[in-house]
This record gives sequence, structure tokens and C-alpha cells, in this order.
Amino acid sequence: MKKSEFIQQLDHGAIEGAIAQAEILTSGEIRVVVTHDPADNPLVAAQAAFERLGMTKTKERNAVLIFVAPASQTFAVIGDEGVHQKCGDDFWSQMATVMTEHFKQGAYTNGLRAGIELTGALLAEHFPRRPTDGNELPNTVIEQ
Repeated sequence: MKKSEFIQQLDHGAIEGAIAQAEILTSGEIRVVVTHDPADNPLVAAQAAFERLGMTKTKERNAVLIFVAPASQTFAVIGDEGVHQKCGDDFWSQMATVMTEHFKQGAYTNGLRAGIELTGALLAEHFPRRPTDGNELPNTVIEQ
């Protein structure tokens, strides 16, 4: 995953549409961050972004962040405490495997969309949408 190739190939509209579609069935929130800087430890960088973006403030603590650092060819997917209580380690491993396969093929947008779809399905199972739920966080892809 080369940084310039990754960033040039990203289809923000498709990714944001996938987030909106995934969130239709859940009260959970999904965000995607693409950093232009290398991340030697993507989990630490993802956690910092998670907190900076206010993702710990969702009502049910059910937000998930997909954090990608193409300059270091790394990514991390993290969820808030409500998600961790429900999903277990197998979910994170499955998601990483699916996204990695797409990324290896240079299908970066599809890799993110696949991760978003899996996340949406998990969130819908454990945090179904209620009529009173609203979108707590923007669906835009963040490049930093």
C-alpha cells in the first residue's frame, strides 16, 4: 500500500455512502481516518484519533474507528467499550483479514467498504437502530 497510490485511489463518496448505509440499521457510529503520516504503532495512533474526534462520547459507547496509515502500510480498527464488550477478538481478526486481502490487491476503497459493511453488521446485531436514534458523528472520511 503506497501512500500516494492509496490516497489517489480513495473514493470518498463510496466510503461515506457505505458508512451511511451501514448506520441505517444501527445506533452505532463508524468513522474512517486516513493519516498522511507514518504510524509505527497504529493502535496508539488510532486511539489518539478516536479520543480527539470525540468518539468516546456516543450515547451507547458504540463507535468504531477504521484508521489507515498508508505511509507505514499499517491500519487499525478500534471500538469503544460498548463494542468491545459485545464483539470479541474474532471479529477484529476477521475484519483485518478481509481488509488486508483487498489492500494487497490495490482495492483500497473496496477494502474500506468491506470493513465498514462487517462493522455495520456487527453493530446492527448488538446495537439495533431505534426510531429515536440520530447520527451522532459525521460520516465524512477524515484525511489528516
